[in-house]
Amino acid sequence: MPSTAATTSALKGRLGPVGVWLGALNSAPTTAAREAAAEVDELGYGSLWVSESPVTKDPFTASTLLLGATGRLIVGTGIANVWARDAVATNAATMTIAEAYPGRFILGLGVSHQPIVNVRGHVYERPLAKMRSYLDELDAAAYEGPRPAEPAPRVLAALRPKMLELARDRADGAHPYFVPTSHTARAREALGPSPLLVPEQAVVVETDPDRARGIARAYMSMYLTLPNYVNNLRTLGFADEDVEGGGSDRLVDAVVAWGDVEAIKARVDEHLAGGADHVLLQPLAPRDGLGLDQLRTLAPALVS
Repeated sequence: MPSTAATTSALKGRLGPVGVWLGALNSAPTTAAREAAAEVDELGYGSLWVSESPVTKDPFTASTLLLGATGRLIVGTGIANVWARDAVATNAATMTIAEAYPGRFILGLGVSHQPIVNVRGHVYERPLAKMRSYLDELDAAAYEGPRPAEPAPRVLAALRPKMLELARDRADGAHPYFVPTSHTARAREALGPSPLLVPEQAVVVETDPDRARGIARAYMSMYLTLPNYVNNLRTLGFADEDVEGGGSDRLVDAVVAWGDVEAIKARVDEHLAGGADHVLLQPLAPRDGLGLDQLRTLAPALVS
């Protein structure tokens, strides 16, 4: 069940304005991932979020390993796929982590995308109904192990109005991914003032336009094949020519913040002004890199 407004407000204060979304940790050896988490913690970022793929690390196991390597950092799943495990298993994993690391775990849930769900052998249909029924099952799940002092907050990967409304009514907020700042203002309007709004923001600390956009397009190419993201971008005013051919400069510049530290800070400030509570930086790094150098560069200006 959703937390109280007072609990959510306290969480916002502990998170601070900026965290980190580091899907690249899925491909990193455990020792390197734990060292990266410890550095993110030391740099002062408020949170670190891990992703889920059918062929990489389990997000709950990964979260536990990262929490054990840090002393303050909040860790979130961005996102745990509701098709990957039943609600009873998700509830047990969440309870276990939240009891072991009080106040330091956020459960992020999402319906993912048809190609990813199909790989698992499921049929991707009626995603909103799937999420609604999954939340019902999560609320009803029995658990007889030691309970956490406070329940782990949960947020939903929400882009469009109906999923945002579900995040407002049945969760503690929303975690939009692959969105421009214009989506943040729309999401805050749908959520209302209290729920948590945690958008991801891809960044490239690079001032050369061609190099920066080249890195951005390499990152965006897969996402521009997924209808959920493309359809959401269309509702935000982007046309077919924007999403074709790797993305127009207009789209690339809207989805990926690039430039010097001040340019990245300006984009974060746009999200915060639009209603975000906590902005997750995803540094885009060369293959097999984690982007920690970019996080080091950005921390003095962004972490308060």
